Amino acid sequence: MKSKQNLFVIFLASIFLNTMIQFDANAYPIFAQQAYPNPREANGRIVCANCHLAQKPVELEVPQAVLPDTVFEAMVKIPYDQQIKQVQANGKKGDLNVGMVLLLPEGFELAPADRVPEQMKKKVGKLYYQPYSPEQKNILVVGPVPGKDYNEMVIPILSPDPAKSKSINFLKYPIYLGGNRGRGQLYPDGSKSNNNVYNSTVAGTISEIKTGKKSSKITVQTANGEVIETVPNGPDLLVREGQTVSIDTPFTNNPNVGGFGQTETEIVLQNPGRIQGLVVFLGTIVLAQIFLILKKKQVEKVQLSEMNF
Repeated sequence: MKSKQNLFVIFLASIFLNTMIQFDANAYPIFAQQAYPNPREANGRIVCANCHLAQKPVELEVPQAVLPDTVFEAMVKIPYDQQIKQVQANGKKGDLNVGMVLLLPEGFELAPADRVPEQMKKKVGKLYYQPYSPEQKNILVVGPVPGKDYNEMVIPILSPDPAKSKSINFLKYPIYLGGNRGRGQLYPDGSKSNNNVYNSTVAGTISEIKTGKKSSKITVQTANGEVIETVPNGPDLLVREGQTVSIDTPFTNNPNVGGFGQTETEIVLQNPGRIQGLVVFLGTIVLAQIFLILKKKQVEKVQLSEMNF
């Protein structure tokens, strides 16, 4: 009896794990990682915009300059109204997820756990960042994760050391960010998700609408016969039986409440020698000013004594 119960538990566990694996395989950023060797195209657009068609803002905050071989934090903000709900793959409404891709300069990478200060670890929380690919450790991705918990993300980053790599220089470098909230409207193969508007492909009169568990079948009577249009569950139907439609007449509303945005900023990999030289230079200027004032006071005293004489 116990063996049968154990087998049943194992069977349920296998179904659960298989479902989770399928979910992850169809979630951002897996799509981008599988379909594009580099997430930033030649024209500067980040590839997530190919599937997430609506434009939304994102914010990126990094220090103006960092020293070599130091850990610093990048703050990513993906703002949106957390009261809104989105259409899920099963047609029901649910909370929005968020995801992001951060393109760092060559040599910059995710900081090792043993180098991250405890205070910064608390800010990072339970987020798990991963490289875009084994060869591109300077590109970090995360998601989908619950937007209500992670619409603001802290990423611990390790700066490179030019003393250890000849390809790294003390320069100003660009950083690119792409962030999305909610599901996309297209899949990488170009097919629509149910988070989209569905239009009529023919002109005619709607003779019947059948609503099923996964989709609705809309029969349109045209001059050449009946055409059945399939609309997945999720978007709200805007048409009714007996209505006359033309080509591109919307059958549904636009259920999309999310979108994608990208931004960029710059960071300076600062040479410690330059800072030391600047401190010495400023100290010299201060001393020179002090001696100049003292000399001026001395000259004034001499002039005053000569006038009294």
